[in-house]
Amino acid sequence: MAHKLLIVDDEKDVIEFLEKRLKHEGYDVVTAFDGEQALTRVKEDNPDLILLDLMLPKKNGFEVLKEVRENFKDKWRPIIIVSAKTELDSVKTCYGLEADHYLTKPCTIENILRGIRTMISLIPMRLN
Repeated sequence: MAHKLLIVDDEKDVIEFLEKRLKHEGYDVVTAFDGEQALTRVKEDNPDLILLDLMLPKKNGFEVLKEVRENFKDKWRPIIIVSAKTELDSVKTCYGLEADHYLTKPCTIENILRGIRTMISLIPMRLN
């Protein structure tokens, strides 16, 4: 069974590139272009892992991260931040809100794939 990934980014070209590459790697992919849509996708599609940008319309990535951790406790789903925000405060805030990994843009697809594989490998250890 393929793991389902949610890609959340407001840049269409970023989503298209990641979606194509991740599908090629065998993942089931769903997408969202803003924070509100991301929360709807989490509820409706129940992804196994989320790739989350921070600078989003409607609700920013910090708000999405916080709401996912507070309102979707049915299972542990790794959240990887993929953002152009490089300030230490942003990184600290995300880890304080229980992000699992933080990658700064621009980053290579290899780093994204490595992060995804690592986080997915930890899922069985987090099951209750």
